[in-house]
Amino acid sequence: MHKPNDIKYVAVAGNIGAGKTTLCTMLGKYYGWEVYYESADDNPYLNDFYYDMRRWAFNLQIYFLHSRYQQILKIINGDRTVIQDRTIYEDAYIFAPNLYEKGLMSKRDFESYQALFRTMTSQVQPPDLLIYLRASIPTLVAHIQTRGRDYEGNMSLDYLKGLNQRYENWIANYKEGPLLILNADELDFENNPEDLGKVIEMVDREIHGLFA
Repeated sequence: MHKPNDIKYVAVAGNIGAGKTTLCTMLGKYYGWEVYYESADDNPYLNDFYYDMRRWAFNLQIYFLHSRYQQILKIINGDRTVIQDRTIYEDAYIFAPNLYEKGLMSKRDFESYQALFRTMTSQVQPPDLLIYLRASIPTLVAHIQTRGRDYEGNMSLDYLKGLNQRYENWIANYKEGPLLILNADELDFENNPEDLGKVIEMVDREIHGLFA
């Protein structure tokens, strides 16, 4: 047995290009967990957003918020352990405030968004384990360039740096539940089986610690 049956909800957090989707896929395969991916490729606003952030910021964030909330409801009401690619907290504590402070989302829209987030999160539970993939800007850029999504080509280094700082602030104050921090600069779990083994060892320790 790779895991206790009690754990139900694992989530992977991290900046754009940190390796969240890859890690979710690999851990899902190893543990037999169902993977709930971020709805990026089928998001009807994402491409427009990167070309005109001010016009589409609120629409994009509402879409992501609703998508993540739906996923959490499915996790709570389902009978399988799920690993989620990005959390609802990242939407509200990192991406939306970043857009608001950069003047890309109006105060009115931001306040409506925050009110909706508070209502949603009052109805759901945080992850049993949050895994944070910490990555430097060079690592993020290398990963983004490798996957070659056209709309991400417009992303500035300043935008990524701002998000990274927000991630660090959020993680430093994260109190919702157990947290495991992985350094994506030093772990090539996609291409190096030894590094994947290290990650699995760390995840195992966290999971078994939850039920010790």
